[in-house]
Amino acid sequence: MTATAAPPTGRAASTPSVIRRRQLREQAIEIGITTVALTGIAAVVLIFVFVGREALPLFTSPEIAKETDLGRMFLAQVWREGRPASYVWQPVSGVPKYSMIPLFVGTLKVTLVAMAVAVPLGIAAAVFTSEFAPRRLKEVVKPVIELLAGIPSVVLGFFALMVLATWLQTAFGFTSRLNAVTAGLALALTIIPVIFTVSEDALTAVPRSYREASLALGATRWETAFRVVLPAAAPGVLAAVVLGFGRAIGETMIVLMASGNAAQTTWSFGDSIRTLPATIAAEMGEVVFGGAHYTVLFFIGIELFLFTFILNSMASVIVARLVRRMSGSAG
Repeated sequence: MTATAAPPTGRAASTPSVIRRRQLREQAIEIGITTVALTGIAAVVLIFVFVGREALPLFTSPEIAKETDLGRMFLAQVWREGRPASYVWQPVSGVPKYSMIPLFVGTLKVTLVAMAVAVPLGIAAAVFTSEFAPRRLKEVVKPVIELLAGIPSVVLGFFALMVLATWLQTAFGFTSRLNAVTAGLALALTIIPVIFTVSEDALTAVPRSYREASLALGATRWETAFRVVLPAAAPGVLAAVVLGFGRAIGETMIVLMASGNAAQTTWSFGDSIRTLPATIAAEMGEVVFGGAHYTVLFFIGIELFLFTFILNSMASVIVARLVRRMSGSAG
């Protein structure tokens, strides 16, 4: 008896028409993804072009350049009797002064406070969740922390304004109820979920063989977590910190509500401050369209773009070096 051939199964059963449909479907998906990506890039470029166009008269218009005095924009000072000279932001005074030093100082102070609180807490929570927490506890802790990212910033700002500011003033005796510490702590609540989520994903992605090898050599779980797993996940953790820093430097509503909105050039964290994004939000609706003040606010927007771009570029270089170093050591 001759054996009859079995009907083709699996991939052998694919006909040219089925293969052609799969190819068309894959091409359609690829075109869709490419279109979405290019649309996002085009949107960012167009926003940057629009902001740059509105800020351009600061350099090209003689009237605006004369009023803002571009050469002294960052160093405009006032002298008061019995007090040292200070940099001021007074765009609506009789003689407008557009020094951005107070805005830089305020942005730096609130960002430092937020990062000093959010980075240790976010990374520590990520290490605990990925390395030590039982599965049931992890299923509760991770969603709860990530839930903070869904709270509107205006709600956190209102909480800082009405509750946190009073607590901190009572505890530390701040002269100003709304200050850099109050705004920074409220801002940290928005950064912690970002740092936690990205760091936890990076720690979870470390191969299990790293942990097993460390434990087999006699290291404890804490030593394994902090000397093996955390260094191996350093590129992802650094990316988390950079994302958190970018969020902190660009946050508007929280610092607008909880910082006191006073452009002061002081290094005391207990004084009221004003940041670059808060200045745009507070003053853009009241400026004369096309005027000097209007142009300077768009120039501040350009500065924020440049800060973010430079920060992301530096982080990319550092992450690439870390990856190459780790790949070389692994090889």
